[in-house]
Amino acid sequence: MPIWMLQFLNVFFLIFHTALVLFNVLGWMFTKTLRWNLVTLALTAASWGLMGIKYGLGYCLCTDWHWQVRQALGIHDQARTFIQLLVFQFSGWLPSEQLASSLTASFFFVSLFASVTLNIRKSRNALATKG
Repeated sequence: MPIWMLQFLNVFFLIFHTALVLFNVLGWMFTKTLRWNLVTLALTAASWGLMGIKYGLGYCLCTDWHWQVRQALGIHDQARTFIQLLVFQFSGWLPSEQLASSLTASFFFVSLFASVTLNIRKSRNALATKG
């Protein structure tokens, strides 16, 4: 693969994956994105859990592909998780893998709870207005 394509993919994954993380954490706050937020949270859970059966709990397809691109570019990060990489890229501080994973899981489950709760409420309200 040409170097320009690898560089493009590196930037693409950084932007796309960051946007996905932010959408997972914040998408439940907006009525228009509520249903899509639940979809992306479910896909994230499937990657972490179902694909995690084969590749290890917490496996992220986006992180795996991004790491492959970065390795092809000769970049060998100390970060083992995408959240560690993000924090390091923006602050210069590399949190421990345990801290990054704990915070990631905490934000994920709070967001999942909020999304499921609000999606149920929205569905019930829609049924009540029809009936």
